[in-house]
Amino acid sequence: MPDLMDGVANFRRDVFPGKAGLFARLATHHRPATLFIGCSDARVVPELITQSEPGELFVIRTAGNLVPAHGPAPDGVAASIEYAVAVLGVTGIVVCGHSGCGAMTALAEGHDLSAAPQVAAWLRGAHAAPSRTAPAGSGPAAVAALVRANVSAQLRNLAGHSSVARALAARQLTLHGWVFDIATGTVERLEASDPAGA
Repeated sequence: MPDLMDGVANFRRDVFPGKAGLFARLATHHRPATLFIGCSDARVVPELITQSEPGELFVIRTAGNLVPAHGPAPDGVAASIEYAVAVLGVTGIVVCGHSGCGAMTALAEGHDLSAAPQVAAWLRGAHAAPSRTAPAGSGPAAVAALVRANVSAQLRNLAGHSSVARALAARQLTLHGWVFDIATGTVERLEASDPAGA
């Protein structure tokens, strides 16, 4: 924890003064253009990857960059999506998977998750098993294929959320699938999808 407080002190001393005007504006203005749904993995930092300033991205991070299918039960991910689309009016949503994803590795290789029952339930409950559409097997190639299949599956789940479906139908929103490669820093664009045809 002391390291984090050192970081806060550095931010206040070295970064904040040069961005004081930006933060003054952000204190009363919140209009990000993009919702970025990424993995909770500490190696995947949306603002760093996209070189975005504070206020430009609305970020949701979940294990495996999963988007649960829309349903009637209260859901923090669904609430955040709805807020970004219906209230903030984002015009783009990126679902970003990444190389070496622990969640996709666990699925691809059939790891025993009995010691992590919440993780196991999350992976099952969010329908994160596009393993039916990815090549069978284990190892890096199978994980990489599952990462890509998972991004596509989450885009489909996302399109089923009522706020997203309405914005897509009104041609006010586009969906994009990315995979970030940690070792090279590259981003592969898997698809840009707009079911409404925009």
